[in-house]
Amino acid sequence: MTVSDSAFPGLSRTRQREAPAALDDDATLHAMGYPRKLTRRFRAFDNFAISFTIINIISGIFSSFGHGMNAGGPLVLVFGWIGVSLMVLTIGASMGEIASAYPTSGALYFSAGKLAKSHKGAWSWYTGWLNFVGQVGGTAATGYAAATFIQAFVAMQWPSYEVTGEHTVFITAVILLLQGLANTYTVQLVALLNRISVWWLLIGMVVIVAALTVVPDQHQSASFVTHFANNTGFTSALYGGMLGLLVTSWTFTGFDGSFHMSEETVQATVNAPRGIMRAIGYSAITGLALMLALVFSIRDYDKEAAADAPPVQILIDSLGMGIAKLLLLIVIGAMLFCGLANMTSNTRQIFAFSRDGAMPGSRWWHSVSPRTRTPVKAVWLAAACSLILVIPGWWSETAFTAIVSVNVVGLFLAYAVPIYLRLRLGNEFQPGPWHLGRWGRPIGIIAVVWIVLSNVLFMLPHASPITVTTFNYAPIALAVVLIIATVWWFATARRRFQGPVSYGRPDEVAAMDLI
Repeated sequence: MTVSDSAFPGLSRTRQREAPAALDDDATLHAMGYPRKLTRRFRAFDNFAISFTIINIISGIFSSFGHGMNAGGPLVLVFGWIGVSLMVLTIGASMGEIASAYPTSGALYFSAGKLAKSHKGAWSWYTGWLNFVGQVGGTAATGYAAATFIQAFVAMQWPSYEVTGEHTVFITAVILLLQGLANTYTVQLVALLNRISVWWLLIGMVVIVAALTVVPDQHQSASFVTHFANNTGFTSALYGGMLGLLVTSWTFTGFDGSFHMSEETVQATVNAPRGIMRAIGYSAITGLALMLALVFSIRDYDKEAAADAPPVQILIDSLGMGIAKLLLLIVIGAMLFCGLANMTSNTRQIFAFSRDGAMPGSRWWHSVSPRTRTPVKAVWLAAACSLILVIPGWWSETAFTAIVSVNVVGLFLAYAVPIYLRLRLGNEFQPGPWHLGRWGRPIGIIAVVWIVLSNVLFMLPHASPITVTTFNYAPIALAVVLIIATVWWFATARRRFQGPVSYGRPDEVAAMDLI
C-alpha cells in the first residue's frame, strides 16, 4: 500500500511495482528482535486520535496566538499557518514511510539506529535523547498553557484573583499529577480518552468558530489578513515576522505519537503512518478555520495583543463575558486532553529507550505493570521531568516560550535524524507497506531543510531588549541535555550501547511474549 490519504494523493500513481505486504503485527515486532509486552488495543482511529490530540489545534493556537499577534500579526498568523502546515506535511510523510518500515515504540531512535550505515549506536543515542527532551518539553508546555488558561478563567470569575508565576507552576504540578494517574491505568482507558478528545476538539472548534462568526456585530475586513505587526522589540520586521512562525510550528509537534504507539496498534505498518498523515492534514484544515475566526474577530489590536491571554481578551471583546467563559472551558479541556496524550507518547519513548538500556536505571523504567500492562514507572518519570522543566516559570516571564522552543527544537531535530539517514541510505532503504515511491527523496530533502532552518530560528532570542526575564533559555536547556548525553556517551555508553538491541531470533523472542 502506498500513500493514498488526503495528503499527496498523486503519489498512488508512483507506487513501487511490488510493495511489501503487511506482516502480522507480532511477527513484525519479533522480526525486529522484541517480545510483545504491551497490549495491542489501538485501532486505526485510536492511533490517529493520539497524534491529532497532541497536535491539538485549540491548545496550540490559543496558547501561542498572542505571540503571533506581536510577531508578524495576521499576515504571519494566517499565511504562516498555511506555509508551515505544508512543510510539516513533508515531515509527516517522510516519518510515516519510516514508521511503516519500523513499527516499534522506539520509533525515531530505533529507526535511526537501523538506518545509519555506521556509528549506529551514536546516531540512535542522540536521536533518543533529543526525542526525550522534546517529548518532556511538550508535556510541560501543554500543562503550563493549561494552567495559564485555568487562571484566566478563575480571574474572570473572581476579579480579585492574582495570576502569578508561582500559581502557574503549582497548577501545572497538579495537572501533571492527574495526567500521570490517568496514564497508570490500562491502555483501553487512554484510547477511550483519546477518542473523546477527538470529538471534543472537532465539536469545540465548530462551536468556537460559529460563535465568533455569528455573535459579533462586526468583523475585520478581508484585507485585515495582510496586517503586519512587530512588537518583539527587534527593528527587523523580517526577523520579527519569522518569529511568528513559532505559532504554527509549536502547534504541529508530537505527531510522532502515532509512531510511538505502534506496538499497541493493530496493523501498525499501515495504521501508524496513516495516523500521522491524517492528524496533520485534518489539523491543518480545521486549524486554519479557527485561526481565521480569531483574526477576523480582533477589535482593539493593541489592547488585545498586550493582554495576558490575548485570545481570551478577543473572546471577551467579541462575545461578552458569559460566552467567553463557556468557550474558555472548551479550550481548557482541549489542553488537558493534549497534555494527557503528550504524556502517553512520552512514556512509550521512555519505555522503549530504557528497554535498549539507554536511560539511567533502564531496568526500572521499562518495567510493565502486570495488572494494567502499562509502563507505570516511566509515566512518573515523564511527569517528574516535565515538572522540572516548568519550574523556571516561577520567576521567568518567558518560561513558556522557552519550554515551547525546547519542545519544538528537540522533537524536530529528532524527526530530522532518521529522515536524513533514510536519504543517505538511498535505494538501500527497505520500505514498509506504506511508502512514498519515487517521491520519497525530494519530500525528505524538503523536510530536513525546513527543520534545520526553523530550528535555527527558534533557538534565537524572541524578545528585545534581552534581559534575565526575556532571555530564550531553550539553547541552554538543549545544550545541557546534549552535554550530559555526550559526556555519558564517551564515558561509558559507547562501550555498552550499540543501538537498538535484539532479544534473539523471532522464534526466541516469541517465546518471551508476556501477552
